[in-house]
Amino acid sequence: MNVERQIEYWRTSAREDWGVGDDLVTRGKTRHGLFFLHLALEKALKALVCQATNDFAPKIHGLVRLAELADIAFADEHKDLLAIFTQYNMVGRYPDTLGSAPTQAEALARMREAKGVYEWLLTR
Repeated sequence: MNVERQIEYWRTSAREDWGVGDDLVTRGKTRHGLFFLHLALEKALKALVCQATNDFAPKIHGLVRLAELADIAFADEHKDLLAIFTQYNMVGRYPDTLGSAPTQAEALARMREAKGVYEWLLTR
């Protein structure tokens, strides 16, 4: 296994997904946009899991669990943010699990909150 190749794959894919998520949220497609932002966070974390374990990242989607596997210590507010974004994974797949989609203002606020965490993950 080429760990560096895996890490680069996850980071490149995370950047692509963040761009798609940003675009969708900006255009008012909040449910889909937040789903892609979740994917970006997930993939950034999977790069760190590969880095920490020298192995493939598991096929899971829970952001808090991925952070644990990557051995990253987060502040409580960041863990809460990861937990919130994990629900957008489910909402993207099963829209009836959350009820109504977040408003564009809510989605933009969530995206702003997550951007710092996302950028920090990519620099580790």
